[in-house]
Amino acid sequence: MNGIGPELLARLMDVHGPALALYARQWCQIPEDVVQEAFLELLRQDAAPTHPVAWLYRVVRNRAISAARSASRRDRRETAAAHRSESWFTPAAEAPLDAATAMRLLGELPIDQRETIVARLWGGLGFEQIAELTGTSVSTAHRRYQAGLAALRERLESPCVKNSET
Repeated sequence: MNGIGPELLARLMDVHGPALALYARQWCQIPEDVVQEAFLELLRQDAAPTHPVAWLYRVVRNRAISAARSASRRDRRETAAAHRSESWFTPAAEAPLDAATAMRLLGELPIDQRETIVARLWGGLGFEQIAELTGTSVSTAHRRYQAGLAALRERLESPCVKNSET
């Protein structure tokens, strides 16, 4: 037995599955497949990883990048069909932020900043785990996170309308 029992697997899938799919969507068009393959690979491990969530992010990242490379080798028609992306956000009626705008602005960020923000906010990973995942230092991961958030804030802020009657 590898230590990954059905209860732990179910909890990992419920808690981290959607965030892992969002994370994989940055690179490929089949994020749910990539996440499913990562969970299957987790079950095949002889010993449970020390940090299963961080391990899952690493596997999802590697598989998503591989899936993206495979898709780019396909002919033009298949590639064009594969590049139709789904929304990264599920719009909510009470959401103060327009999901389409947020998705567009997040998509405009450099991949390193976008990856760090998604891993931190939706994946709940710490900067140490993100640094290990991306092969960078903790300070670089933190700097990318801060720079990405600053860019998003700047793009989301609307200019204040000055009242000329004062």
